[in-house]
Amino acid sequence: MNIRKLNKDEKPPMKLLLLADPSKVIVEEYVNRGECFVAENQQQIIGVYVLLPTRPETVELINIAVADTQQGKGIGKQLLKDAIRTAKLSGYKTIEIGTGNSSIGQLFLYQKCGFRIIGVDIDFFVRHYPEEIFENGIHCRDMVRLSQDLLV
Repeated sequence: MNIRKLNKDEKPPMKLLLLADPSKVIVEEYVNRGECFVAENQQQIIGVYVLLPTRPETVELINIAVADTQQGKGIGKQLLKDAIRTAKLSGYKTIEIGTGNSSIGQLFLYQKCGFRIIGVDIDFFVRHYPEEIFENGIHCRDMVRLSQDLLV
């Protein structure tokens, strides 16, 4: 598997990005402002992540997704570690990520990779998404915010 920055002339893999965020409008907006990276295997894009600078010395991993057929193979963890490495190499001091209260697997992975919960944005998904989101049988209402200091 190879992870690389998406070229300027390439279109972002919207189908994959929409696995992690159901709003096409929101995804298009932050993809245009951030940097998109893709994971390829045998010339097929199987994963994606987007880094978006949010404050001085802080970047947010705003989207991370793996193709349904490739999940459970450690690709998400590799993408997450690559995002952390890329953020460090780019000089950021902090990397943040937000996920739904219903995203049990993601919360497990992020904490396993060194992220710490720093807050909860109550009703974030209710305020910003027109349709209700359910995941793992749980109503996704709140965004759980996590952060990791990037030691140089």
